[in-house]
Amino acid sequence: MSLAPSPSKRSRRGSGAVTLHEVAQRAGVAPITASRALNSPERVSPEVLQRVTEAVQSLGYVPNRLAGGLASTRSRLVAALVPTMAGPVFLQTVQSLTQALAEQGYQLMLGQTGYSDPQTGEDRMLEALIGRRPDGIVLTGTLHSAQARQRLQAAAIPVVETWDLSERPIDMLVGFSHEGVGRAVADFFVAKGFRQWAMVAGDDPRSLRRQQAFAEAAVAAGLPPVVTVSVPAPTHLKSGRQALRQLLQHQPDVDAVFCSSDLLALGVLTEARAQGRAVPDRLAVMGFGDLDFAADLEPALSTVQIDGAAMGRQAAHFIISRVEGRVPPCSVVDIGFRLVERAST
Repeated sequence: MSLAPSPSKRSRRGSGAVTLHEVAQRAGVAPITASRALNSPERVSPEVLQRVTEAVQSLGYVPNRLAGGLASTRSRLVAALVPTMAGPVFLQTVQSLTQALAEQGYQLMLGQTGYSDPQTGEDRMLEALIGRRPDGIVLTGTLHSAQARQRLQAAAIPVVETWDLSERPIDMLVGFSHEGVGRAVADFFVAKGFRQWAMVAGDDPRSLRRQQAFAEAAVAAGLPPVVTVSVPAPTHLKSGRQALRQLLQHQPDVDAVFCSSDLLALGVLTEARAQGRAVPDRLAVMGFGDLDFAADLEPALSTVQIDGAAMGRQAAHFIISRVEGRVPPCSVVDIGFRLVERAST
């Protein structure tokens, strides 16, 4: 016995996906009207919009944004590349970027480049992204390969670099000076009277620039050379504990440590307590990032505060302005940073 196909199970050619024509047929409107209801709902009557919406929901239709993008030159997608999704340091920026884009009808697509070989990871991601023509690309940092810069400039896609400053941005930039951070922490240590400085730092390029400026400021102040313990990025609590153990073996009289992340600083504080080294009486600790836990530690962590949320909002504003044909009044925004003094120093 053969069974006739159920009327609800339509046979389709190609991918088998529900089409816009089927939505239009279900709603009793022309395909162009269905398309208008989905892409410019303000241009159709409430009654038509309701019928099309109900048809979309009943059929489970998902618009082909690539095809729509080819027609309108907009994809409504913005891509952002970060070194890691596991660490919290970029979380504020990603969250505010996502929210600011969503308020204007854009979605964020997130990619991870990694720390071990960031330029190679970024090149691979960009090769996959540029051909899909996102409306904008947000990058972390300003150190890119020559190939990446050439591809991005040739693609004419709005690009925003973040978490850094540069005299030669690819397009638009919002960030702060890592060298400025290093010098500011050094000035703070000098003012507090600390004499034997050390740094526990991740091996990523931005951290290395803070480290170099910090070390140069110590020499300029007539202090002994800064002893640095380098750890692999992304950094975490365990590497901070191990770094302090190593540091104290080589320089037991260290009196102030600058850490390239709050997680490293948390590890340093934990190990100092385990070794009975009082903070800040025998060891001052400064972090970087002002993560949520920093103010609630015991002792509360002094740190460098970065307004990641403002960075994300500004990046979204840059992208949307350019997509809508508006030229931002300036293409580089320095959001600065702030030293927050707490009990650990």
